[in-house]
Amino acid sequence: MTIAIYAGSFDPVTNGHVDVLKGALRLADQIVVAIGVHPGKQPLFSLEERVELIGKVGKAVFGADARRISVVSFDGLLIEAAREHGASLLVRGLRDGTDLDYEMQMAGMNGTMASELQTVFLPAAPAVRTITATLVRQIASMGGDISPFVPAVVAEALKSKFKS
Repeated sequence: MTIAIYAGSFDPVTNGHVDVLKGALRLADQIVVAIGVHPGKQPLFSLEERVELIGKVGKAVFGADARRISVVSFDGLLIEAAREHGASLLVRGLRDGTDLDYEMQMAGMNGTMASELQTVFLPAAPAVRTITATLVRQIASMGGDISPFVPAVVAEALKSKFKS
């Protein structure tokens, strides 16, 4: 069985993340969505909320294939989380050349530290290339329409967050 790990902050999960998950499900039998937890960063959504949102999005978008997706958190090196969960693939999404430059450096470093892991780059579909969680949070905080950028359940959660 091939297990892939897809890491990020997922604060919030966007249509870009969903696009990468679709591609990852074509490559691996199981996908571990690994939410990075950094003590110095204050996310908009708690870890528990992000886990719940990813689960809801998985069921809504992937139906029966959602059972092939698990969600975990990690606070150390991604390669250690990959080893812990039995992953052999590190899935990374690419939006543009800037992402490619950064991700190539990370793949090189990860490959040196964990040669048994293979990094796989998945290019974002043109419709989701411009989406970033940071911009989604900013637009939502100013009352803008974020429905083109996130799944419906996430749009509702963002509206609730910024109501008060």
